[in-house]
Amino acid sequence: MNLLEPVQLGELTLPNRIVMAPMTRSRAYGTVPTPLMAEYYAQRASAGLIITEATQVSAGAQGYPDTPGIHTQQQIDAWRAVTGAVHTAGGRIFIQLWHVGRISHSAYHGGQPPVAPSAIRPAGKIYTHGGLVDFETPRALETHELPGIIEDFRQAAKNAVEAGFDGVEIHGANGYLLNQFLETGTNQRTDEYGVSVENRARLLLQVTQAITEAIGAQRVGVRLSPGGTFGDMSDADPAETYRHTAAALNSFGLAYLHVVEGSQDGPAGGLNGQSPTALVRAAYQGTLITAGGYDLNSATRALESGQADLVAFARAYIANPDLAERFKENAPLLEPDPTTMYGGNAEGYTTYPTLQQQAAGTHG
Repeated sequence: MNLLEPVQLGELTLPNRIVMAPMTRSRAYGTVPTPLMAEYYAQRASAGLIITEATQVSAGAQGYPDTPGIHTQQQIDAWRAVTGAVHTAGGRIFIQLWHVGRISHSAYHGGQPPVAPSAIRPAGKIYTHGGLVDFETPRALETHELPGIIEDFRQAAKNAVEAGFDGVEIHGANGYLLNQFLETGTNQRTDEYGVSVENRARLLLQVTQAITEAIGAQRVGVRLSPGGTFGDMSDADPAETYRHTAAALNSFGLAYLHVVEGSQDGPAGGLNGQSPTALVRAAYQGTLITAGGYDLNSATRALESGQADLVAFARAYIANPDLAERFKENAPLLEPDPTTMYGGNAEGYTTYPTLQQQAAGTHG
């Protein structure tokens, strides 16, 4: 098994096992996708699968400037131009559905605090249109509000299909709302969504149930980050939490489960010496994507060992729109400019050249 072999993913036949990982780039116009975003994703259409940047399921789900949503007709129509460009270029594209929970600020919510499982303030600061500010203490969601969160995700998935996406990825990772419910460091609830691992996983599983019923399980993936600390996350027993969650996701018949590695060179903390991918692989029976600092050699090893079925690349895709072709030719990779990763214009977004453009002396 190697990166350039085709693979079946749900109803899609992918030409290779290379996935473009979801990456926030803050190039939306407010919360509406732009023609520049269509160009950016179409440039990367030779990936086996593109997963878009995280995208808000509701106005209340936002936590960063200039990140797109999928909850208004204007957003749906703008995303349709993106999916059309990718499909015209021969690609396949899922949208990542996102609620940031406590990783937000009242500046995004008309002065109201962000919401979370429990009123626990994260350490650190957050970007707003006014610059970096301290995180605020979030408001704990009432039990009766949670069906509304589930409905936001379900409707966003239906909107994504209307916008032409091949499927959706549920963002249950990296310290955002569904991840906050999963872990004990952010979830101190005493209702049916707290205390036990069965209860803490309930919201993620209910969202997954709602979306698979709405658009079909073969169009749905889920992303998890076992042992991750991004977003000031912690859990008393992450190995138990993620073994249970991965095993519970078996029943849905998903297109894939997507696991974030803290570092693919060593075990994450609290996982009993296992890597996040190995932990999930032992519990999950379906197609598995792994992400986290891979290069061509380490990705090939992950596939050959059976650790994963596909490998996702993030930073490499920022500066190498033709990453699949570069891997095929074993060509050197360009390095991304860190100053243009977030916000701005085309520079450092759609201007990285392909191998062919480099050879011809032209610029993307």
